[in-house]
Amino acid sequence: MALIMSDVDRFETARPRLEAIAYRLLGSASEAEDAVQETFLRWQAADVERIEVPEAWLTKVLTNWCLNMLTSARARRETYVGRWLPEPLLTGDPMLGPADTAEQRESVSYAVLVLLERLSPGERAVYVLRAAFDYPHREIAEILDITEAASQQIHHRAKKHIADGKARTEIDEVAARRIVEEFLAAATSGRTEPLVRLLTQDAVSVGDGGGKVLARAKAFEGALAVATFMRGLFKPSAAKRAHVGGAPEIYATTANGGPAIVAVVDGRVVAITCLEVTAEGIAAIRNQVNPDKLVRATEQWAAADHREAPLHTL
Repeated sequence: MALIMSDVDRFETARPRLEAIAYRLLGSASEAEDAVQETFLRWQAADVERIEVPEAWLTKVLTNWCLNMLTSARARRETYVGRWLPEPLLTGDPMLGPADTAEQRESVSYAVLVLLERLSPGERAVYVLRAAFDYPHREIAEILDITEAASQQIHHRAKKHIADGKARTEIDEVAARRIVEEFLAAATSGRTEPLVRLLTQDAVSVGDGGGKVLARAKAFEGALAVATFMRGLFKPSAAKRAHVGGAPEIYATTANGGPAIVAVVDGRVVAITCLEVTAEGIAAIRNQVNPDKLVRATEQWAAADHREAPLHTL
């Protein structure tokens, strides 16, 4: 059935929420956009006048489409070249969705997006709908065709997985910038000791190049190993400049609500490094250098007003 303008407007009103749900479920902005577009096509084909609660209908269609994508994604990631990491989003991106509560902010943090990969598709859906969008278990049960009791049990189990034994520290933008500045100062000092002092003893570092950019798939583990790698990573060289097509300018920023480093060459984001911070120090450093997962970040970077000078140039 053809949609009238008011039906299109109704969908467009729901689009930001749908995109935010899909991004949390899939960990990929491009896949989230595809899922929302598929939801629109189904909305377009539906008898809209007979849909009593459009928001619930759209959420159900979107969520179940994402569950299918997650199931196939697991098979695809078995053949993915290197380590698969989520697509980071820079602060201000509307796809990050609501950030009014600590639970909402945590649900889209880069560390939690990584942990969500450990959950089954069903666990991930329940956790996202409950933690990030405060859906009652009754509605989650209707969306996923499960019982309310099952939704509650799945949510409890998913929360235990997400806790992962580490208490992540919530950080505002001022503190995030200070952490990045301290980290960069240590990484570019030419010595490992300053970096080791910023890291937890069991710190890890891993990168995602998607087979298109050289990245370390096997994690560096332990403060000394991570510090040694980071010292080399932030050392300027002609080889690095040739690899990315210019001299990367390094900026402090926030991605997914946490401290991050962005490397930019001629307006193109070539890397985003997300720092996971705990009370004991920086526990994880995750480098996203797959160009396919930096397209949206480049668009966001180009649209923002960057008056500050880079902190470093490689």
